[in-house]
Formats: sequence, C-alpha cells, structure tokens
Amino acid sequence: MSDEPASPVCYAADGGDAYMGYAARDEIVAALNELLEAERAGARVALASARAAEDARQGALMTMIRTDEARWCAMLSRQLKRLDATPSRRTGAFHGKAMAIARPLERLAFLNRGQAWVVRKLEALLPRVRDETLHRDLKAMLHSHRANIAEAEDLLAASGYAP
Repeated sequence: MSDEPASPVCYAADGGDAYMGYAARDEIVAALNELLEAERAGARVALASARAAEDARQGALMTMIRTDEARWCAMLSRQLKRLDATPSRRTGAFHGKAMAIARPLERLAFLNRGQAWVVRKLEALLPRVRDETLHRDLKAMLHSHRANIAEAEDLLAASGYAP
C-alpha cells in the first residue's frame, strides 16, 4: 500500500467569495447602498404619509413603517461601516415619485410596491451573502418587509382601495 492520498487535498474552503459563487465585497457594498437609499426614501415617504393619513389606522401603519424603515437604514449603515465602506447619504428617487401621489391610499399602494421591490432585491442577494452576521440582518429585514406588505394589503382591502 502506498502512503499517497487517493486524491489531492481540496482547497475550496480557501477560495474567495466570488470564486465560491458568493457576491464579492464591492457587489455587496453597492447592493447595501442601493437598499439604504431606498429605505431612506421609504422612511421619508412614510413620515409624510403618517402626517397626511385619513384615519388613525392608516396613520399608525405609516408610523410603524417609518420606524421600521429607519431601523433598516441604521442596520445597513452599520453593516457598510463594518465592511469598511462609506454609507450613501442619498435618498432614492422613489421618494419624489411617491410624494407626487396626492391621495394617501394611492401613495400607500405605491409604497407597498416599493416594499415588494426591496423584498425581490433581498431574495436575490441573500443566497450570495457568505457573511453570517450580514446574512442574519438581511434575512430579518426581508421578513419585516413581508410583514409590512401584508399589513398594508390588509389596510388597502379594508379601505376598499381598488387601483
């Protein structure tokens, strides 16, 4: 018998993130900044919409969404800094588009479509994030956005909103 191994040692665990099918740092930074700008826009829209709400339930929902969006802005900024990246200071174009919608229920429906966009972005990004801490935070953000969408859909249905 030979002392030679049957096959060479596998060094796959030493491969870089991109080599292993995960997103490279620059791609993650760009995605996090894009999400940060979108969350900042959503927070500003929700704040203005809470002030213009037609009833208490709508105002409470918009306040809850605004608080949630601000929480995710803080998380994304913290994660970007942890990656030695600079968090974007910009607000996404979504803000201007949403604020151009005068009717509160129409704006809520538009905000909900923005929340759905974030869900799609997170669903695409999560399988490519190797960093466990970042993955955990993004997964929590995904679940939170899904819950917000469901709450908004309930309110829209109860209000008789039809696009």
